[in-house]
Order: sequence, then structure tokens, then C-alpha cells
Amino acid sequence: MLKKLALAVMFVALGSISALAADFNGKWTGDVTTPRGTQTLTFDFKVDGAVLTGKVTTPRGANDISNGKVDGDNISFEQVMSFNGNEMKITYTGKADGDTIKFTRAMGEMGSTEFVAKRAPATPAQ
Repeated sequence: MLKKLALAVMFVALGSISALAADFNGKWTGDVTTPRGTQTLTFDFKVDGAVLTGKVTTPRGANDISNGKVDGDNISFEQVMSFNGNEMKITYTGKADGDTIKFTRAMGEMGSTEFVAKRAPATPAQ
């Protein structure tokens, strides 16, 4: 009986921890201030356990997310962009708060920028 009670308590505790993790799945949008002006970014996230995949869409096009990770309310991933045969890696780290994510976007020697992304409203099925 004591083993069953301990097992039940463990399942409730683990369920509580899972409930605290943010749901990053779906589309998010955010405006980033750059030297070229403000750009709107769209993120399409897919989470499988602690692994994050998806795409980042910028005014220059869409790129796959690489090295994506989710840890509770924290998210991190990279975006690799190509310009005239040169690659640039952009690293994103963020923390969720409800339907917003506060991001830091680092671009190597170019520095970093903070911005907020918001969950995009669901579109009706057609």
C-alpha cells in the first residue's frame, strides 16, 4: 500500500513539473529593431520533448531552426543565413511568459538585440 501511495505521489509531482513547462508549439511573431529598420520575424515551432524544430521567416526568406532546445520555460536555437556565399549564424535564447517570449538574438560580432515575440492568433480551418 505504501509503495502504491509513493508511486501515486511521484506521478502527481512529475505531472506538476510538466504542467509548468511552456507550450512553444505553433506560430509566434516579433518585431526586431536592426540597423536597416524594424523587421517582423515569424517563428513556426514544433516541440518533441526537449527538442525544438521549425522555421524562422524573415523579410529575406525562411530558414530551418537548428540546435533547438526547450527546457521548461526556456528556449534556444540557431538560424543560419546565407548572403552571397557567406553564412551567418544567429543564436536565439528566450524565456516564455504566457503567450509571449522575451528573446535575445545574438549575431556574433554584430552584437545582440532583445525583443518580444507573441503567439500568433489561430487561423480558422478552411
